[in-house]
Amino acid sequence: MLRREFLSASTFAVGLAAPAIGSAANLQSAKSILDYGARSDGRTLNTTAIQRAIDAAFEAGGGLVYAPPGTYLIGGLELKSRVTLYLEAGCILLGSTSMNDYTHCPGPPEWGDANGHHLIYARKAEDVTLCGPGAIDGQGQAFYHRIQRSTVPPEDFWKDCTAFNYAPEKHRPSPMLEFAECRNVRISGVTLRNSAGWMLRPIACETVVIDGVRIRNPYHGCNTDGIDITASRNVMVCNCDIQVGDDAICLKSENPYGDLLPTKNITVTNCVISTECNAFKMGTATHGAFENIVFSNSVIYNEDSSPLNERVIGGICVEMVDGGSVDGVVISNIRMKNVRTPVFVRMGNRTERPGSFLRNVLIEGIDATGAILTNSITGIAELRPNDITVSNCRFRTVEAGRAEWIGRAIPEVSSQYPEARMMGRLPAYGFFVRHADRIRLRDIELIADKPDERPAVVCDDVDDIVISALVASAPVGRTPLFHLKNTRRAFLTGMRAPADVATFAQVSGADSSGIALAGNHIGSKQQAVLYSDGATADSAGDRE
Repeated sequence: MLRREFLSASTFAVGLAAPAIGSAANLQSAKSILDYGARSDGRTLNTTAIQRAIDAAFEAGGGLVYAPPGTYLIGGLELKSRVTLYLEAGCILLGSTSMNDYTHCPGPPEWGDANGHHLIYARKAEDVTLCGPGAIDGQGQAFYHRIQRSTVPPEDFWKDCTAFNYAPEKHRPSPMLEFAECRNVRISGVTLRNSAGWMLRPIACETVVIDGVRIRNPYHGCNTDGIDITASRNVMVCNCDIQVGDDAICLKSENPYGDLLPTKNITVTNCVISTECNAFKMGTATHGAFENIVFSNSVIYNEDSSPLNERVIGGICVEMVDGGSVDGVVISNIRMKNVRTPVFVRMGNRTERPGSFLRNVLIEGIDATGAILTNSITGIAELRPNDITVSNCRFRTVEAGRAEWIGRAIPEVSSQYPEARMMGRLPAYGFFVRHADRIRLRDIELIADKPDERPAVVCDDVDDIVISALVASAPVGRTPLFHLKNTRRAFLTGMRAPADVATFAQVSGADSSGIALAGNHIGSKQQAVLYSDGATADSAGDRE
């Protein structure tokens, strides 16, 4: 479509004026990239031509740059304040596979996962918009190569990823889209695909809307993240369809551009997510603060035909391992299918920085089927997550856990990269809680679709836990339904022991104290509490 035809399309002009564009661009100042020499043959490098159109709109005080249908090969483009780049249906901005076509942008280090080389870039821009039904394709496969590694037996697929079959080249552009220190950014409607690294990163930005974006970053290697929200505030992600090979939506707290800023006031809602890594994650890197985070009303899935090593590792991952802080997270109404680990809350210590904490997390309304790894809430002895509530959820597992996993020593892995599979097979089929305080598990259903020989819930060094109205499948054999090890101030209430359970709860360890059971239905032939390994009724508490 020529510029004059575009401007005469009154119905389309009305559509552009709608709030979905999120820009005050004057239609009369629209700049067609064809008028600046762009060629849509997929071979001619159009970076200079399209940049001239962007610069002309910027110099005019703002405006709309129109990219008509066609395939336009580009290197790095810089968006500028008060400029809207509109990609028409049938338009593809195709990333060059030559690093010579990408200029290093100031700020980040020269190379790495985020390296200052981008297909679309904006720095300290205001009122900037990228929109339209067109696509941006980074041709990321050109920057990866297949590696040789040992064949993974099917019994180890639970901890494997097919992304390990590929490694990135030393030099590659990443993130594909970088918005740094910008204000009032809107990205809507576009399809983003085939990044050589992270797909989209708003970093140190204020007020960002990412709406109706379709992301396709296939399983060609690690670091193929979808959206990495970093050191930004007032960010809304909604109505997005995301399929990637690494973390789909990842919140980070670092800033190579300047002062470390909190990542706060973040809302992610109404999204559909598929990956073989983590779906919603925070965070690595986690050097700063996370505040007021909401993730809601979304679907996380893998197809039934997907092998275990191509499935989502963690559906919800709330992590703090780099010395920062988490305060105020609400996650609600999430449907998961074939996610390896539905919930993973982790506090560790990779940096030995004081003052770190993870608290005030509410997870509710989760319906997960096809899980193969245990939900966990864990810290380390000196760094303990606290005020964590999981409520009104249903988790179905197909793991078929074995009795030998109950007694295995669970490694602390305090300084390792956090991942839901990092501690190996866990001694519970529903929840494993360790080194944590003020935990609430309420109105939860734990269903083992295959016979499982482990307890439903295991607590180890936990202070102040309430487990109420929890319904669980009976473990196989004489395994207790709950195992509280060196646990203090535990209250189990409002539950019914499954008919096949011999023991409702086992309390072990000399440090166990303040254990109370009240209002539970326990059969006359069932043992309410079994004390072991130094725990006694006198020391651990009385049954009511």
